[in-house]
Amino acid sequence: MTFKQAVFPQSLFVLLLLLLVQPLRADQPEFKVDEVANELSHPWSLAELPDGQLLVTERSGELKRISKGQVQTIEDVPEVYFAGQGGLLDIKLHPQFAQNGWIYLSYAHGTLSDNALSLMRAKLNNNALTEQQILFTAAPSKDTPVHYAGRIAFMPDNTLLLAIGDGFDYREHAQKKDSLLGKIIRLNDDGSIPSDNPYLSDTEARGELYSIGHRNPQGLVYDKQRNIVLSNEHGPAGGDEINIIQPGKNYGWPVITYGRDYSGASITPFTEYPGMEQPLVNWTPSIAPSSMVVYYGDMFPEFHGDLLNTTLKNRELRWVHMENNKPGKETSLLKHLKERLRHIEVAKDGSLYLLTDSGKVLRVHR
Repeated sequence: MTFKQAVFPQSLFVLLLLLLVQPLRADQPEFKVDEVANELSHPWSLAELPDGQLLVTERSGELKRISKGQVQTIEDVPEVYFAGQGGLLDIKLHPQFAQNGWIYLSYAHGTLSDNALSLMRAKLNNNALTEQQILFTAAPSKDTPVHYAGRIAFMPDNTLLLAIGDGFDYREHAQKKDSLLGKIIRLNDDGSIPSDNPYLSDTEARGELYSIGHRNPQGLVYDKQRNIVLSNEHGPAGGDEINIIQPGKNYGWPVITYGRDYSGASITPFTEYPGMEQPLVNWTPSIAPSSMVVYYGDMFPEFHGDLLNTTLKNRELRWVHMENNKPGKETSLLKHLKERLRHIEVAKDGSLYLLTDSGKVLRVHR
């Protein structure tokens, strides 16, 4: 028997050799990260145009077009209320953008004592927004510059969902059906109310309502393969969540939560209550999720059908593995960037675009 055979049985030797030459494990994908642009002012959301150019909202109130490393400012963007968490927020292209050219923007407007979340649409003509239409404004208005939410998601029937935060000091409104604060609403693409919205038969409810009991949703996405809507949202100190959003459901805030007030005081004695939904995922302590995608691209097959959440507090991309349509293990990615990650978008080629609070647009690819 040779020395190698004595120390390493042949089967073990082959196994070790295979481990040395195989690629990184599926829970630690190999990434390349390129900087597409920098020195942006509070970038918040991003949309990729059919020709590959990028439109990026800056919370400070400007809309930027990025093409081949060059950054241009789009003119005639509506005036925004830029304070606290307010400003120019989400951007989404209409599902038939190639045919109709509609671009949808959510933004805060007003003053410190009287402000609200609004939704508008417009068309991009050369380097300006034209044919602007204000489709919706949340009510009641508020005097806090925080908890706007503002994420937009289109459904297969071309209706859209809009997430509206609770305004922080108005958290009881999340349970009031005559208030639009702390809600996810559903509109037709022209801003009208769909005839099959879930609360239309309730004379005490706003017709726009789709779901209630939300605090500050930051991610909102339609999962085209599972045919469900998913949202993540900020809890207080703890109680960050991912929820499957269903029409007419109550997601509990502030009656139930796994978080506590920032002072350490209890907000409620309840983590469960009849008629209120439990989260699909609960993050306590908080990771501060800021956006989310369900990945069905080709570049990273290991992500197929999984949830990718950008985070602010944890400065990472949180990968939630989905197993038989239920959340499984979680993996922390891109922690080495040490960036507050504000937004994630899946590019047409399957790569990922990330926005950072430090003002960068990053592309993550093989």
